Amino acid sequence: MASASGKGLVITHGAGSNCESPLLRAVAETFAAAGFFVLRCDLPYRQQCPTGPPFPGAAARDREGLQRASEAMREITSGFVILGGHSYGGRQATLLAAETPAVADMLLLLSYPLHPPRKPEQLRTQHFPQLWTPALFIQGTRDPFGSIEEMTTALGAIPSRHNLVTIEKAGHELGAAAAAVILREAECFANA
Repeated sequence: MASASGKGLVITHGAGSNCESPLLRAVAETFAAAGFFVLRCDLPYRQQCPTGPPFPGAAARDREGLQRASEAMREITSGFVILGGHSYGGRQATLLAAETPAVADMLLLLSYPLHPPRKPEQLRTQHFPQLWTPALFIQGTRDPFGSIEEMTTALGAIPSRHNLVTIEKAGHELGAAAAAVILREAECFANA
């Protein structure tokens, strides 16, 4: 294990999962081995109910949970803090950062849910023009929530520094094997 870098990662789960998902566990273990302080957290809706989708109309509460997690990480380290999530969790991180840019120094967005599968007209990007926190998007080339072409077009609305990294043949779950690529890309983006 590397010595502590002073950097922190707060990462949360997608809509149908929790902080014990294989992807989040692999990402957390990989970042921790590289010297990051890591906090995997369940969003408030998941803390309230162990299964099922997020509660309609409760997304603001989930963002408050992410805010508290980020504040907890800032108490652990005064260094660089990354806030991220998989799918729904990443979307909530972007919404929170659009409201409160200082919530993190960087966003790490795994499989951003650009739109519901087979509904490309229902874009989840209205807040992108208010996103001033640097953002790294990691997307599988087989993700039904947004093709690489759709993502590239949508990210053009973000005024802050951002990058899109693709993982060939990966679907929405990305897979635990992607953790090493995610760490490498996050460190490169953070240091650019």
